[in-house]
Amino acid sequence: MADVDLLVAGAGGGLAGALRAAEQGLTVVVADANPAFRRGNNTAMSTAMIPGPGSRFQRAAGVEDSPERFLADVDAKTHGTADPAVAGTLARVGAELVEWLADSVGLPISLADVDYPGHSVRRCHTVPGHHGSSLLGGLLEAAESRVDLLVPARLTALEPRPDDAGWRATLARPDGSAEELTARAVLLATSGYGADPGLVGKHLPEIADAAYHGSEYATGDALRLGGALGAASSTLDAYQGHAGLSAAARTLVTWTTVMGGAVVVDADGRRFGDETVGYSEYAAMLAARPGARGWVVFDATIDAATQGFVDYRDVAEAGALRWADTVDGLAERIGVDAAVLGAELADAAAVARGEAAVDRVGRRFVARALEPPYVAVEIVPALFHTQGGLAVDEDARVLDAAGRPLAGLYASGGAAVGMSGHGAAGYLAGNGLLPALGLAYRAADHLVRKVPA
Repeated sequence: MADVDLLVAGAGGGLAGALRAAEQGLTVVVADANPAFRRGNNTAMSTAMIPGPGSRFQRAAGVEDSPERFLADVDAKTHGTADPAVAGTLARVGAELVEWLADSVGLPISLADVDYPGHSVRRCHTVPGHHGSSLLGGLLEAAESRVDLLVPARLTALEPRPDDAGWRATLARPDGSAEELTARAVLLATSGYGADPGLVGKHLPEIADAAYHGSEYATGDALRLGGALGAASSTLDAYQGHAGLSAAARTLVTWTTVMGGAVVVDADGRRFGDETVGYSEYAAMLAARPGARGWVVFDATIDAATQGFVDYRDVAEAGALRWADTVDGLAERIGVDAAVLGAELADAAAVARGEAAVDRVGRRFVARALEPPYVAVEIVPALFHTQGGLAVDEDARVLDAAGRPLAGLYASGGAAVGMSGHGAAGYLAGNGLLPALGLAYRAADHLVRKVPA
């Protein structure tokens, strides 16, 4: 007999798997290496956006969507390079997942009233404040009476038990002590490798010098543990970047500013691309500009519309917003040439007013022309989390090099291959959290089917 049915390594999105397994009668232990995981893991640091194509929340809002439509958007964004098994299973489970989070976990889920690049309809679901700390807090509250939590404890070794009887896990404590635990199955939900400079430099050289804005414990544990067991890996060059990290506050100026009509200029006041292609790939573009810094330029209307985001309020409260009543005044405040900045704003405004079909940088959609007073926030490029990891199937089972599942071993989130294809350009908003929670949810359901009643 094993000590528990399921050991989950990682108390972020993996909690969805823990809760799903526990509510169906399995015994579950969750271990996390980070003593401050409640605010310091990648789930807690997210904007809490989860795509749920075809959900009841969409239907109530009159939004027509389906897994097939979502997959078409994923295919277009990734140019057909997303893992088909993972993308397909997550597209199908997304609506069920967000409804389960509302009904079984008790989270105040709603359809986000925002547009994001690459999504053909509004399908991201979120919680009040649009912040991952609230999402994680709800998962933890639901987990308190259903699972055992070991923190801080890092999974450092896995050994198969005889006769396919599960795994013997070694959990290390910060004081140097260790304990062993046997489990019928293990879910690796330890995030990716964004906090390991060596791995980032090897797989993501274009973003290696950017700020890292993720969990300090995302050091590639799943890759090492899985690799030692013969597991395959996939799309290790995939990542989510972000070009909207406030240089002063080190929290997000959300890209909803851009979708509302904002523009991005570099340190010389010049635009350098179509901002609506996506904030992830824009990070590397910003990193390549002079000084690897720039400014998001918007106005009071967009400022008011963005106050619902906790991250943005943090930026404002940090004093990072530079206000001015005129374009010339704003140019002076941010240290750029007024004529250059004025020409860039006028170019975008022409598209907003319908006077031009496309502007100088190729942008075809500008929601509205900016009006005084104007505001700018200095931004730096950032790496948020990696999107490649262990190869898994549609049930989140870890696969070996021959494509065979390793019995009783699952992976989710940054520990597993995601649905973003290669590089940064394939990332769609919410496609970090969906694999984190969705693959964990799928793993639990598969395990339930395999464990005798």
